[in-house]
Amino acid sequence: MENLKSAIFAAADPAQVPGLSRFFKTGPGEYGFGDKFLGIKVPVTRSIVKRCWQGTSFQELEECIASEYHELRLAALLALVQIFAHAKKDPALQRRCIDFYLSHTDRINNWDLVDLSCYPLLGEWLLDKDRTLLYDFARNGKTIWEQRIGIVSTMTFVRHGQLDDTFAIADILLHHPHDLIQKAVGWLLREAGKRDKAALTAFLESRFRSMPRTALRYAIERFPEAERQAYLKG
Repeated sequence: MENLKSAIFAAADPAQVPGLSRFFKTGPGEYGFGDKFLGIKVPVTRSIVKRCWQGTSFQELEECIASEYHELRLAALLALVQIFAHAKKDPALQRRCIDFYLSHTDRINNWDLVDLSCYPLLGEWLLDKDRTLLYDFARNGKTIWEQRIGIVSTMTFVRHGQLDDTFAIADILLHHPHDLIQKAVGWLLREAGKRDKAALTAFLESRFRSMPRTALRYAIERFPEAERQAYLKG
């Protein structure tokens, strides 16, 4: 069975490193400052994980998630998603996946790492459980990435027609100063609005004048143009 870590290193493409470093904002003062890249785009990482995840141990996941290289951390998270998804008849293994995830949130330190892992893991796990954890992340997350996990994990609930937590956690984060949180809030509000536009408009009614414009633009992106402009102009 092909080794995940070795396969990722073998796919390194130095020519891609400058572009990925710019895209993920690794310059001084930017949110991804100091992150390092091997030069592997996400579809390539996905294809490697698809080949390798079944032979990947938790020890190897530990090595990958601890790496200085962004693509190795992503590969670890995508492999963890696969292990979790294929363990529906093994709740102990699923619990181990969740425990691994929660014990490594300090390594889930960019928006793609959050968005490609949190709702297939935490969202799925919490579908039939208490969701206080996500509220704690939103209110008390040590980083913007934990706070982003709090809102983006609700995507799974939205896809099951459960919208209350998305609106409630969006409310907690509504005036967050960082644009990556504002974008996530707006994105999840938009997704909730696809399921129930009336619920979204009711949420916005008392909030749209004061909420950050970034979040508002994302939330109303699919509204008819005249309606969008009415919101934006207040």
